[in-house]
Amino acid sequence: MQSPPHSEPLRYTRVLSIAGSDSGGGAGIQADLKTFAALGCYGMTAITALTAQNTLGVSAIHGVPPEMLKAQLCAVFDDIGVDAVKIGMLHAPDIVRTVAWALKHYKVQRVVLDPVMVATSGDQLITPMTVQVLVDELFPLATVITPNLDEAALLLSRPIEAAHELEAAARDLLAMGAPAVLLKGGHLPGIEVADLLVTGPGPAQRLASPRITSRNTHGTGCTLSSAIAAHLALGEPLERAVALARSYILQAIEQGADVYTGAGHGPLNHGAAPMTLRKSPRS
Repeated sequence: MQSPPHSEPLRYTRVLSIAGSDSGGGAGIQADLKTFAALGCYGMTAITALTAQNTLGVSAIHGVPPEMLKAQLCAVFDDIGVDAVKIGMLHAPDIVRTVAWALKHYKVQRVVLDPVMVATSGDQLITPMTVQVLVDELFPLATVITPNLDEAALLLSRPIEAAHELEAAARDLLAMGAPAVLLKGGHLPGIEVADLLVTGPGPAQRLASPRITSRNTHGTGCTLSSAIAAHLALGEPLERAVALARSYILQAIEQGADVYTGAGHGPLNHGAAPMTLRKSPRS
C-alpha cells in the first residue's frame, strides 16, 4: 500500500539528549526519551556514561570515552539533524569539551544545560575538576541552565538555604556566563515549590505551585530540563517553554505518587498525558 502523497516531505521534531544512562529507568537518558515521546518529539541520545543505579542510589559509573561520544554526536547530527539539545550528566573535562565542540560545530541554537552533579539519593555524579570546565565551555553556549539548589551551591561555593536567597544566586550564575537561569527551589521546605527564572537584568519570574507529596521524585531534574528542550524544539519561547515544562512535570509527579517502584525514590509517571509525534515540513 502506498503512502498518501504530500505536497512537501515531512519530518518529526527532533530532540537530542546528551546524558548518562540510568539502568533503573527513572532518570538520565531513559527519563529524557520518555519525556520527549510524551511531548510529541522524536528523541535521540548520545550517552556520556553508563551508571548502575536503581531507586536506592548509584553503585557504579563507567564513563564513555570522548571519541565514542563524538562518534555518537556526529552520527545523529550528520544524518537526522537536531532541533534542540538537552545536556545532563557530564563526568569529565574531555567529555565537556567534546560536547562544546559539537554545539559550536553544528551551530545548535536551543540548548538546555542541566548541570547534573548530585543524584536524588545524594550521590555525587561529577568530579570537582569538571565543574570549572563546564562553566567555561558550556554556560555561554546554553539557552538556559537548570540547576537545583545543591548544584547551584556547588557552582557558587556557598549554600542556598532560604527563598530570599534565590534571586541573588540566580544572578550570580548569570554573571558566570549563562544567558538564562532556571533555579529550582524544590529542596527548600514548605507547602509551596517555587522556581526562579532569570533571563537578564530585568525582573525575575517566579513560578510557584503547591508541593505534591510523593516519594517518587527520582529524575525530576532530568525530566524538567528535557521537557523544556522539547518545548523549545516545538518553537515555544523560553518563558513559555519553562511554564509548559513545569505543568508537565507536576502532572507526572501527581500521577505517579501512588505507585511503588523499588524500595527508594521511584520514578515519575512520564506517560501521564502522551501526545502524538509532531510533524513539520522538512527543510
